[in-house]
Amino acid sequence: MPLEILEAVKQAVDLPIIIRISGEEMIPNGIKLPEMQEFAKLLEQVGASAVHVSAGTVCSTPPWFFQHMFVPKGKTWEMAKKIKKEINIPAIFVGRINSREDVEKLKKEYSADYIAIGRALVADPDFVGKYFAEVEGPMKPCLACVEGCLGGVKSGQGLQCLVNPEVVRETETLKLVKQPKEYAVVGGGLAGMQAAIILRKRGHEVDLYEKDTLGGQFNLAPLTPNKKSMGKLVPYFKEELNYAKVNIIFKEAKKSDLISKYEGVILATGSEPAVPSIPGLNQFYWADILLEENLPQNKKVLIIGGGLIGVDIATALIPRNNKVIIVKRTTDFGEDMEMIAKNLSLKMMKEKETVFSDHTHIKKIEGRIVYAERSGKNIHFDDIDIIVVCTSMKSYNPLENELEREMPIYVIGDAKRVGNAQDAIRDAYETVKAL
Repeated sequence: MPLEILEAVKQAVDLPIIIRISGEEMIPNGIKLPEMQEFAKLLEQVGASAVHVSAGTVCSTPPWFFQHMFVPKGKTWEMAKKIKKEINIPAIFVGRINSREDVEKLKKEYSADYIAIGRALVADPDFVGKYFAEVEGPMKPCLACVEGCLGGVKSGQGLQCLVNPEVVRETETLKLVKQPKEYAVVGGGLAGMQAAIILRKRGHEVDLYEKDTLGGQFNLAPLTPNKKSMGKLVPYFKEELNYAKVNIIFKEAKKSDLISKYEGVILATGSEPAVPSIPGLNQFYWADILLEENLPQNKKVLIIGGGLIGVDIATALIPRNNKVIIVKRTTDFGEDMEMIAKNLSLKMMKEKETVFSDHTHIKKIEGRIVYAERSGKNIHFDDIDIIVVCTSMKSYNPLENELEREMPIYVIGDAKRVGNAQDAIRDAYETVKAL
């Protein structure tokens, strides 16, 4: 049937025809690479102009089909290389090609004649221009998270991108200001860094205050096993800050630092854990358990909170031989996660015998025993070594009340409303592009 379709298309149009194939379907009884090598030969014989080599199937193995951050980069490149050896027409390489290094590797190690760029162009439409040094500036990195692109389309909100708030709005160019002002941005997380960069691009003078480390809580994101690609985002923002010549002041901004010095202040102080009132809850971790110095091994860990943070923490604890119990007041574990990441994370947790306890309310803690109520019945969890609390977050915004009568202030990101990384970056962009 595929060959018949190709023949029909050839008769209908006078154009080069590129055939997109899966080098391997990545399912037990699916098509394997040796079969696709033979099929590629047939395609060449009947007049295909090139073969475009991907992997997986959209229904059975979407992580491979969409080249999600949870699958290893380069598998499709290996498939394309092997198919290329069997044919005389071009093999097009594709799959998470999102950096200069990727392009160079494909050219030098894989002798790639043609390279297909997909989501990297959503993250940064100037990716190709920047690669060839025809466009200046750092490359926005595609994280292969599919939270904005695939997630946005599936949710009905349309194409979006976690790192690029200008997606589908490319014609709305940033306007240079006629009268530059001096702004302070308080907080160097994702929202604060984005705000500082856009203010500078529009011509304003900016001081960015950060009391600790640029990147804020997002520095914890790549510490889970399958989200290493998230580690590209903070370095990118640091590069943009340097390129935009943002002045960074590493100190905790006080009222006295801001009043009379600036014409406006952007408050991007983020959020903090909302810790439930539980008798006996004295020692516990939050997402800071992901730090190398805190990450336990061979322990029995109770995670209170089964949303994105709780599930991510569980996936980091399991490989270190920790026994994990995760409790949640409702039923949908990982309810605020992107669907592919959620499904793969929960699959891993179930395979490693994680204990899921839904409809569970923690009542009190006595030593290593945690007492709870589940669906109206009293239960308890024994021999708990470590407790992690990640039930929810709350805005942290200590300066708004001090400054609101003194000068113009603009609250952005989690400091205004707790959301995800994409929400923070987009809100910062939207707010400061109008100042």
